[in-house]
Amino acid sequence: PSSWASTSSSASRTTCGGRPCCSARRPVAAALGERAAEALTEDPWRLLAVAGVRPEQADGFARALLGGACGPDDPRRAVALTVWLLDRAALQGHTALTLDEVRAGLARHEVPDPEKAVETAVSEGAVLVFQEEDAAGDEETEEGEEPVEGEGAAAGPEEPPLLGLDRYALAEESLADGLARLVRTVTAAEWDGGELERAVGGHGLVLHTGGEAAREEPLALAAAARERGLRVLVTVHSPERPGEEDRAAGTVVPLAALLSGTAGPGRDEEGALALDLLVVLDAPQLDVETGAMLVEALPDGCRLVLSGDPDVLGPAGPGAVFADALAARVCPRVASRRPDPGPLGELVSGIGAGELNQVEAPGKEVVIVPVRDAGEAVHRTVQLVADSVPRAFGLSPEQTRVITVGHGGSAGTRALNTALKQRLNPGPGRFGGFDPGDRVAYAPVPGRTVTGTVLGADAEGLRLGTADGEVVVPKERVESALRHGWALTAHQAAGGRWPAVVVVLPGDAAPGLSRPWVYTAFGRAERHLSVVHGVDQALPRAVAEVLAPARTTRLRPLLTGLLATPDEE
Repeated sequence: PSSWASTSSSASRTTCGGRPCCSARRPVAAALGERAAEALTEDPWRLLAVAGVRPEQADGFARALLGGACGPDDPRRAVALTVWLLDRAALQGHTALTLDEVRAGLARHEVPDPEKAVETAVSEGAVLVFQEEDAAGDEETEEGEEPVEGEGAAAGPEEPPLLGLDRYALAEESLADGLARLVRTVTAAEWDGGELERAVGGHGLVLHTGGEAAREEPLALAAAARERGLRVLVTVHSPERPGEEDRAAGTVVPLAALLSGTAGPGRDEEGALALDLLVVLDAPQLDVETGAMLVEALPDGCRLVLSGDPDVLGPAGPGAVFADALAARVCPRVASRRPDPGPLGELVSGIGAGELNQVEAPGKEVVIVPVRDAGEAVHRTVQLVADSVPRAFGLSPEQTRVITVGHGGSAGTRALNTALKQRLNPGPGRFGGFDPGDRVAYAPVPGRTVTGTVLGADAEGLRLGTADGEVVVPKERVESALRHGWALTAHQAAGGRWPAVVVVLPGDAAPGLSRPWVYTAFGRAERHLSVVHGVDQALPRAVAEVLAPARTTRLRPLLTGLLATPDEE
C-alpha cells in the first residue's frame, strides 16, 4: 500500500505491456472467460478474480493500462477490493464479514473512503448486506454444558450488518431452507432402541457427537434402519474411511462420490436421492456449499443424521455447518458416552479437555521424539517412516502418514515430502515432477484432498490409484492441484485414519498450533503415534489456551429464524 505511486516488481512479472503475461493467461481465461481481454480493458482490477493475484499486482496492471487516469480512489478498484477481501475471508472459513472488518481492510489498501466504497460495491450488486435476527442469540447454555467451539460469529439484532458474496449467501440460505424442509416433512415414528434410534424415529434432523469409538453408534443405527425396510446410506468425508466390505456392499460411500453420482442410490426425475435415511459421518468437515448440495439432493421425508467429533478442525472450505447446527438448538443432539480406548484414546480425550497428559503406553502406542532443529526433525521423520515404525509394528511406510502444520517452512510438507520421496521412491520425476509409486495428495476442488499413488501417465494426464478407484489428473492441472502426499497438513488429513501417524512439530510450527489442530493431528492414529517434538512448552500451551478462531457465518441465525418454536419467537 505504501508504494501506490510506484510500479511493483511483482506487478511487472504479471503483465507484459499492459497485458497479463503469457504464463498468466490460462488462469485469467479460466477465471474471466473467453472475453477476458475485453473485461480487463473495461475494468483492469478484475484481475483480482484470478487466484493468487495480489492487490499490488492488480494495481500495477491497472497503472500499465490506464496510465495517469489510474488512481487509488477509482470506484472499480474499490469494488474489486471489496470482493477480494470477502474471497480471502472465505479461505479462512468465513461466509461473511462485518462492515467494520471490510472497511478496515479497504483502508489498509489505501482506499480513501472505505464507507463509500462499500456502498458502491453493494449498489452494484457485487456484494450483499445482511442483518440477521438470531432467535437463539440470547439463549444460555444448558447447565453443565460447554459452549460449542468454532460456532461462528453470527450477527444478532444489535450486531453490525454483515457483508457477503452471493455464492456463499445462496448456499447458506439454501442449506438452512433444506434442513428446515427435512425437519417439517418427516413423519414422527416410534422407534425402539437406544437414544439415537429414538431421536431419529421422531425427527428429520438429528446431530450426533462423539469421538472415534462413537462412530459405531450411527453405523448401528443404519443397520437397524435397514432391518426396518428403509432405504439407508452412510457417507463419509474421506474415501480411505470405508472398509472394503462396506464399500463393496455399497452401504458406505465417500461423500464426493455420492454427490457426483458415481456411488450411492440413483436419483428420481426431480434429482432427489432414493433414500429414507442418510447418515453423514465426519460431519464437521462439511463446508457450506457441499452441505447445501447434499441437502438439496434429499427428498421430502428423508431423515438426516449428521455425526462427528465437534473438537476436530472445521472444514477446509467456508462455513461451519456442524458447529452452527449444534449451536442453533433446533433439533435433537445426541452425545455419545463411548470413550476412545487405549493410550491413544486417553491422550486425545485429554487434549479435547484442554490437557496434554502423559499416558502409559506399554505397547509404544505413543512415542515422543525430541529434536533440536528443523533439519533434525526431517531426518528423524524419514527414519521413523522408513525404518523404526515398520520394524516395531510390522507396518509398511504406506500405512504411515506424516502430519505437519503447513506446506512451507524448513519442515513443512514440501520439505518432508522431498526427503521422503528420496528415501522411499527415488526417481527423476519425469511426469511433471512425479514418478510411478509416489504417494500424492490431489485437490480436485479447493478444500478437498484425495490421497493416492501415481500409477503412470498417458496423453490424458497423470493416473492415480486412490481408495475410491483410478483418477486421471489432466496435464494442465498437475502443477496446481497435485502435491506429494507422504506428508499432509492436519486439514488435509482430517477425516482420515491410518495405522501409524508421525506428527512433526519443528520450532517454527508453534504459531500454527491450537487445541483443535493438535486434537485432529493426534487423533488420526489408530495404533501408533510418534511426535517429533521441537516446540517445547508451545505444545501444552496451545492445547490449554489456543482455540480455533471463530468463523463468521449466517447459518445459525437462519436456522433459528426458520425453526424457532412459538415460545422462542
